Amino acid sequence: MQAAALFRIVSLAEAVSWLGLLTGMFFKYVTETGALGVKVFGPIHGAVFVAYVAVAWFTARKLDWDRRATLWAFASSVPPLATLLFERWALRTGKLDPVALRRRF
Repeated sequence: MQAAALFRIVSLAEAVSWLGLLTGMFFKYVTETGALGVKVFGPIHGAVFVAYVAVAWFTARKLDWDRRATLWAFASSVPPLATLLFERWALRTGKLDPVALRRRF
């Protein structure tokens, strides 16, 4: 699988796992109806978070991202849904386009 496609998939998975965890936290702390959502989505989100960081590192190396883009990719893993914003920016600026990368040289 190409690095850009893998990055896009893991970026979406990270955002979805964030939504699951936030929903579980809502039910646990706001409605106080139980912690099942946190127990389920906590480990899932943790694993997908680690996968996102690893795939972001791999993609940055494979597609020759500069330090700024790489740091933004890592930073976007912390706020909820920010990976989707970064992924859209990376698409728009050609960071996820290997053809655009070849045209630079």
